[in-house]
Amino acid sequence: MRRPWFSLGPVGVDFFETAPLLLKESFEIPLEAEPVWGDLMSENPLAWCRILRGVEWTSPRPFGVGATRTARAVGGLVIHERFFRWEEGRRHSFFVEEANVPFFRRFAEDCLVEPTSGSSCRLTWTIAIELRAVAGIGAFAGRPILETAFRDTRRHYRSL
Repeated sequence: MRRPWFSLGPVGVDFFETAPLLLKESFEIPLEAEPVWGDLMSENPLAWCRILRGVEWTSPRPFGVGATRTARAVGGLVIHERFFRWEEGRRHSFFVEEANVPFFRRFAEDCLVEPTSGSSCRLTWTIAIELRAVAGIGAFAGRPILETAFRDTRRHYRSL
């Protein structure tokens, strides 16, 4: 049986400061910014994250504002993403347009890649969420699950 889809609200840049649930992590990476950005733009971005079962671009290249992806996560979660900010080679932000679970009112992510030297960069990843009332107390369990993506990203870049 197919799950129904639940629409989420769009966000603006300010949501990354005002969301009720904010997760933010910065990673110092011993690579130039270009290959790290390339990882984020690959055919299977974030493949190293255990909570993800796959991320698929659903827009043709070149990507930019308006680009779309579908992400599949553990537990059968599927989300459809739309990018609303794009600074090629440096930053992108998306919001979730719809999900197959009713937990989220708004959900967005921002990734910023900044050179810190000629051979290193910093990746700052922000996840911003506003839950629906239906999510209730059980939704707090989602925070540690999402944080595994940060741990997996740190491990991925340490192993290079």
